[in-house]
Amino acid sequence: MYIRYPKIIIGSFLVLSLLGAWAASSRLGFSFNFEDFFPKGDPDLEFYNEFKQRFEPDDNFLLVALHRPEGVFEQEFLTKVREFSLAARDTEFELSKIGLSRWEEGKTLFKQEDGSYKVRPIVESSSLLQVEFPLKTPFSFSSIPAVHLEDTARYAGDKKKVLADPRLVNNFISADAKTLVVVLKTVDNIQQPPAEKLMAALRAKLDEMGFLDYHFLGRANFQTELVQMQIKEFILSTVVSFFLVLIIMWLIFRRFWGVVISLSSIALGLLLFVGVLGFLGRELDTMALLYPIIMIIVGTSDVIHVMSKYVDELSAGRGKMEAIQTTIKEIGMSVFLTSFTTSVGFLSLLSSRLEPIQNFGVNAAIGVMLAYGTVMLFSCTLLVLFDKDQIIKLRPAGQSNKQWHGLFDWVHAYSKNYPWRVVAGISAIAIVAGIGVAQVNTNTQIKQILPKGAQVTQDFYFFEQNFSGFRPFELAVMAQGDHSLQDFEVIQAMDKVEQRLMESPAIRSTSSISWLYKSLHQAFHSGRSAYFKLPEKEKDFLKYQQLAAKLGSNNNLGMLVSEDQKYGRISARLLDLGADSIRAFMAEMQDFMETEIDTNVVKFRQTGTGVIVDKNSVYVRDSLLKGLGFAILVISLLMALLYRNLKMIVVALVPNILPLLIAGAILGYLQIPLEAGVAIVFAIIFGIAVDDTIHILGRYQLMKRRGLSTDEALKLTLRETGKAVTLTSVILFFGFLILLFSSNPPAVTIGLLISSTLFSALICDVFIIPVMLRAIHKD
Repeated sequence: MYIRYPKIIIGSFLVLSLLGAWAASSRLGFSFNFEDFFPKGDPDLEFYNEFKQRFEPDDNFLLVALHRPEGVFEQEFLTKVREFSLAARDTEFELSKIGLSRWEEGKTLFKQEDGSYKVRPIVESSSLLQVEFPLKTPFSFSSIPAVHLEDTARYAGDKKKVLADPRLVNNFISADAKTLVVVLKTVDNIQQPPAEKLMAALRAKLDEMGFLDYHFLGRANFQTELVQMQIKEFILSTVVSFFLVLIIMWLIFRRFWGVVISLSSIALGLLLFVGVLGFLGRELDTMALLYPIIMIIVGTSDVIHVMSKYVDELSAGRGKMEAIQTTIKEIGMSVFLTSFTTSVGFLSLLSSRLEPIQNFGVNAAIGVMLAYGTVMLFSCTLLVLFDKDQIIKLRPAGQSNKQWHGLFDWVHAYSKNYPWRVVAGISAIAIVAGIGVAQVNTNTQIKQILPKGAQVTQDFYFFEQNFSGFRPFELAVMAQGDHSLQDFEVIQAMDKVEQRLMESPAIRSTSSISWLYKSLHQAFHSGRSAYFKLPEKEKDFLKYQQLAAKLGSNNNLGMLVSEDQKYGRISARLLDLGADSIRAFMAEMQDFMETEIDTNVVKFRQTGTGVIVDKNSVYVRDSLLKGLGFAILVISLLMALLYRNLKMIVVALVPNILPLLIAGAILGYLQIPLEAGVAIVFAIIFGIAVDDTIHILGRYQLMKRRGLSTDEALKLTLRETGKAVTLTSVILFFGFLILLFSSNPPAVTIGLLISSTLFSALICDVFIIPVMLRAIHKD
């Protein structure tokens, strides 16, 4: 057996640990990409990708809000806003490695002599100080600035006119005129390294110019802030988890080397895991903070089962080599099965259409099996190098397990004497849980998943309260037949849809080609606000149409209408009402566009990143059911192969369904929306809950093979496995309880759900399984 060659085993693991450390430090990185949360293969995603080819993405913006409590119409403040807008546009920095396809050669990308690249991530910059109103004069058509910066006497009139213009309020200026927004257009699909440098450069520029109160909203800011949070919480969860395990291991073993063996095995498993992720080229995302907790806790569970059995064998008078061989033979398969079923639970996440969840499932499954391999090879090899009293502090003979035996003898007697009480109690809990599950909703809001107390969250709330929100909303406009996007009938239909959009509390402003014609109509009527609307007569519209072609370049016409004049867009940003609420609003809009608009002239289709991401909640729910069904099927087949008895499949599954119901009930009763990050809880719960079941059933089968009666087999099974499964459940409980201190709300929810349901899984195992086994195995 391999334990006879300790130098080779330990030396091999040391080499692997060095390789793992190198891979983790040099090849493992953190990332956060919005596109990763797009459901692959979705028809709406395909349409949106085509839409982007005609126009541009709707998430390539970065908004900078500059707040002045006394009001923004003050010359010095306005001058600094204009200067910042111009300076931000020229922001540049160097990158040695870069995805060149994302940058436009000669405009945003400049190669230097040393081979590095200087990039300019800001494509365009605009603010209220750069806005101009079209003006019709007796001789020509010109424009006037929205704010006459050098003429302070006109500020009062400028303020009145600006606040009456729906194009500007909630976009460039807040309704209370105390905040201005500089709108920065970034390169498409900006990634983490340039986003981080961009945010640092902008903050430095704002501080240098003396802005005291500023806020950011946009992709680059979200990526930077969330990645920094990931790194911080990954380190924190690792340290806290190790500290927790250290305390528990000391309470169990009370010996220095016993604690060292267990902790070194767990640490080595974690190091090998992050090394493997590095070699595979994986990146750590928002779910990465769960990895150290999972690895440490799963490794701890395996170590406790192996070391407890080994110490019991030594206490029975066996030698070290015989004791470790018996441990590997009797416990090794149970630990393998628990690791395998936990991995199956994680692999069930492959049914999700969201890549981050798929990656998490695969990574976690790899980690669980690495933890098993490390414990069975490294830990077992180390154990034979130490004497029993070096591993655990022994109590007087007969006293070491007396309290545990007394506890589980009582459990055995209760389940034997009062089986119907057990069934009734569990049934009542299941009914209450079922009612809670029926109340689960998917009305996810962005603010519910942002880190508590973080600056990015404060910035998000600031824009929600003072401007048009964050969620992008796009309507693709498609002219039908011989119609063009700039036909009178098409523009009228677009205006009708926009007016209906503005009736929703979720939308404060819109943007489309119709706004250009409204501006021209206003200009032909001395700039009066009452005439910011479409002309009623087609002949007036045709007159404006000629001017629109000339003014198009100054009004970003190419961003609103395709070159062939067949496609257009209506853009807006939605307030964070929740995925279900927005979905209901979109369904109402779809019905309006199909019934109130002549679809022979123009058709509308909802698109944009907001639509795509909001569909995730539906996919999460569907994939959750499919994934759980897959996990249950695989584990059922495994039980059938192991026990060759269909009734044993029922025994194995029943006590593990209740924890899932309890987790769902917590979501329902606490009104926590089911979103992508929370969905993984059910795979974790099922995978972990079934572990104790396997240990109990495996020991029971072993007792039965020795010729014991059902009652005797159950009593000994609870005595021998009860302590180990209880200790592992306690470790799991406190391990996931660590997540309650996270600043990431989905992580807090995961910690609450798993910690709250683990003890229910333990209670089901030690009470329900004996009742069911007595019912099917009557001596």
